[in-house]
Amino acid sequence: MSEPDLDADGYLIDLDGTLIAGRSVLPDATWLLEQVRGRFVIVSNNAEHTPDQLARALRGMGLGIDREQLLLAGTAAIDTIAEECPGASVLLLGSASLRTYARRSGLRLDSPRPDIVLVARDRHFSYSRLAAAAEALSDGAELVVAAPDRNHPGANGKPVPETGALAAAILACVGPVPHRVIGKPEPALFEMGCARLGIAAQNALMIGDNPETDGLGSKRIGMRFLRVERGLIRATKPQLQHVAI
Repeated sequence: MSEPDLDADGYLIDLDGTLIAGRSVLPDATWLLEQVRGRFVIVSNNAEHTPDQLARALRGMGLGIDREQLLLAGTAAIDTIAEECPGASVLLLGSASLRTYARRSGLRLDSPRPDIVLVARDRHFSYSRLAAAAEALSDGAELVVAAPDRNHPGANGKPVPETGALAAAILACVGPVPHRVIGKPEPALFEMGCARLGIAAQNALMIGDNPETDGLGSKRIGMRFLRVERGLIRATKPQLQHVAI
């Protein structure tokens, strides 16, 4: 068994496909987190949960990760909008927990003429929500997408729909309107992660499974990238640890 050189000042670590797959902990997740303890931030395109929610779920799976160590595209997008446009009116296509988070951040939801359409992972996405988003954008609202991923791998290896698939449906209605993406591979999450760790990008290492998001994003800001395949960081045989939560 060989182990990689983990010699960076700090680590940005992907979640789905790197540490977990669905409700299964991937082979080297526990080992990795022990090696980089106190020097990492989880940087995920998760656009459904809050850090509090996800930290509880991960602890239930045996991964001791605190909310302060979770940087998620959905809540990061809300934080960014709240900071740049305090009190903005937002049409938020997302989970109930993100809607609560947005209200607590001072944003106004459900206005008939929103300033911003924010697309997150919305399990209740429907024709009426698609129509509302298209109408708001045609009236001049700004479009923000919390993450570009169209799917992520589930525990059985089959695709699970993600935010990017919903955004693609909206763009199919309104055309290629200018829009802002907060999630990987855009630089915002990477920069937030480095800022939280107090390190420069060139002194950090991104660990993830997706070269199109984790790899490309880290390359754009001069960060090294360690690719993980099937949760394997050390040279060993793949083996999923199935945990019921």
